[in-house]
Amino acid sequence: MTRKIDLAGASGAHYRYAAIDEERFLPPAGANYVIAELSEEGANIIFAGETDNLANQTWRADLDRARRRYNAATVLTRLNVTRAVREAERQDLIEHYHPPLNG
Repeated sequence: MTRKIDLAGASGAHYRYAAIDEERFLPPAGANYVIAELSEEGANIIFAGETDNLANQTWRADLDRARRRYNAATVLTRLNVTRAVREAERQDLIEHYHPPLNG
């Protein structure tokens, strides 16, 4: 079973993200992703991003960069087809969590 993580944005909206298996096939769909360290207390959001094709794995460079500083970093995703929706959600999460790698 895939672990689901609920994240809140600055707006008060809630978003459900799922951990992915980095070695499995990913759908060629638009998605938001966060890179986080997970613990019993919740998720420490390190980076928030978006992509128009999850299968292209453009998120992998961000994950590699995060793991140089945060060994336990993992990637969580949420499918969103529309770019405007993805960008609004990404910004909402950044405003709430202030991820250090979003600078």
